[in-house]
Amino acid sequence: MCIGKLMVSKDASKRLSLSEVKSRKRGSKVLERINQPQDLKAFTIAELESVALEIRRFLIEKLSVTGGHLSSNLGIVELTLALHYYYNSPVDKLVFDVGHQSYVHKILTGRKDNFDGLRKYKGMCGFIKRSESEHDVWEAGHSSTSLSAAMGMAMARDYAGQKNNVVAIIGDGALTGGMAFEALNHIGHEQRKLTVILNDNEMSIAPNVGAMHNYLSKIRADKHYKKAKEEIESLLRKIPAVGGTLAKTAERVKDSMKYLLVPGVLFEELGLTYFGPVDGHNIAQLLETIKQADKVKGPVLIHVITVKGKGYTHAEADSYTWHGASPYKIESGQMIKAVGAPMYTDVFGNMLIKLAEHDERIIAITPAMPGGSGLMKFAARFPGRMIDVGIAEQHAATLCAALAQEGLKPVFAVYSTFLQRAYDQVVHDICRQNLNVTFAIDRAGFVGPDGETHQGVYDIAFLRSIPNLVIMMPRNENELQRMMLTAHQYDQGPIAYRYARVNGTGVKLDNEVMPIPIGSWETVREGERIAVLAVGPMVELAEEAADLLRPQGIQLKVINARFIKPLDGAMLDQLAKFNFQIITIEEGARLGGFGSAVLEYYADNEIYNMQVKSLAVPDYFVEHGSIKEQRQEVGLTAENLTAEIQKFLSHSFKKTSIS
Repeated sequence: MCIGKLMVSKDASKRLSLSEVKSRKRGSKVLERINQPQDLKAFTIAELESVALEIRRFLIEKLSVTGGHLSSNLGIVELTLALHYYYNSPVDKLVFDVGHQSYVHKILTGRKDNFDGLRKYKGMCGFIKRSESEHDVWEAGHSSTSLSAAMGMAMARDYAGQKNNVVAIIGDGALTGGMAFEALNHIGHEQRKLTVILNDNEMSIAPNVGAMHNYLSKIRADKHYKKAKEEIESLLRKIPAVGGTLAKTAERVKDSMKYLLVPGVLFEELGLTYFGPVDGHNIAQLLETIKQADKVKGPVLIHVITVKGKGYTHAEADSYTWHGASPYKIESGQMIKAVGAPMYTDVFGNMLIKLAEHDERIIAITPAMPGGSGLMKFAARFPGRMIDVGIAEQHAATLCAALAQEGLKPVFAVYSTFLQRAYDQVVHDICRQNLNVTFAIDRAGFVGPDGETHQGVYDIAFLRSIPNLVIMMPRNENELQRMMLTAHQYDQGPIAYRYARVNGTGVKLDNEVMPIPIGSWETVREGERIAVLAVGPMVELAEEAADLLRPQGIQLKVINARFIKPLDGAMLDQLAKFNFQIITIEEGARLGGFGSAVLEYYADNEIYNMQVKSLAVPDYFVEHGSIKEQRQEVGLTAENLTAEIQKFLSHSFKKTSIS
């Protein structure tokens, strides 16, 4: 059903002026009356529109201090108001995909006073968090899960004989994920009552790509759909339901005209009744559409068109940059960022260009993260050699496998947390076939404010058990360059280098880059009795600990364990020969991590006199905060390493007998 002519408003009169944004004296007179969703029920449509303006002012002010996902939340204000106005949360289940767009939902569910602590240590989570509120019914930091979750809730409701509504809110970017298509297929087959809200803002984090994006664009752009659909539906109703050849002919006519003129036919064919497209900033139209859709017995899809960054000029003009904003100046839109050494991500992007200039086989692949993965310059320099597959990590991995099989040199640029989504493809399609795919694993280690759903602390454990795969991690940005060259020259199978979401150490970058022998470690500091085997940024931390211990007469041996797989067996044997005690330290999961690999090496080689202690991320999910706070929480600090070394030395030669 097409409700009204689609005219998504970009009217300047609906934008907040900068003076309105800055003025705290004006207060939030209407917003102050909302503490729970039920409080909206008594409001008029005009009052809801005032609430929308106040919410935008609130978000722009608060996020200018804390940072966070601004543009996606500015775009979903009216839609969230309409959903909470019509439905009865938490009895009715509102299932948000990813959670990037959940800030308005948090404001309306009693958490507006918690925004000063947004994404801060022990503060409010930037995503949906079930422990925060009964209105948060599903947690997700990875996209494309909402439809499967909503389907499960709808089935559980029906099994229990209940009558509540289940509503999934999914973006057009998330709809490119294969899991979303799997769920749509099941939803259409089951025909249970379920509402899918497609929030179409033409963006995920980066601009969307692919056939689904183009399909939605066609619906979005055609202003004649409403009239055409009304006319075709009227005509179809006049075709008599008679038997035989005439009936078959009539059905063929119906189908042909439906494909030609009816919007959303793909969703209709999947078994969902399609409503839209609808202006996502028109509250009255949204409510009328939701009301009509609620009368349908089976599953429905409401196609809502929104403007990402709506109401804030800077965010509307560049919703990509403002998707995940650092603190900023409201008037100018200038981001407030710390100045320092280049990010590892930037070093990766620049070095990849240098390599590609000398080898036309290099192809960069990203799952919807060209900017976050440092590939924007690469895309500008080699537009035909940068492939953005959208939010489709599984497809990206297998695509890399096939490219490698055909003689190209694919570089899969992916966040550690998102690589998890392609695990089977890494095992089955890449490593099993021993194909020359390079994994550039960004955000390895703690990620700060994005928290537990995005922590890159599991990839060592889930990758090092896979045969044929080499895994490296640099201690500084120059070593990253060297690892990239090493990976490029390696032609014996898959290879990965992982790097952190931090600035580099500020070392000078070599003009003439040299590769690193596979499996070789580096002694950074010579020492006696005890050696620290450190991975990546933990090398610098180990050096700090060495400085703290030197006045106590302890000479700490610091080793840059830059190869996580294979291990440097010769160095491990040397440490055993000279009776070193070992502490391993890594910003990764302790279970199955690098420390486990060292213990396994000594056990497999029947070297039983070694004392090895592992410092790593313990067996629980570490929540949001700064990277420094997250490291402090789990003991990955120079001070704690120093204390552990002192303790280790004092107890190292004590023997415990077991009777």
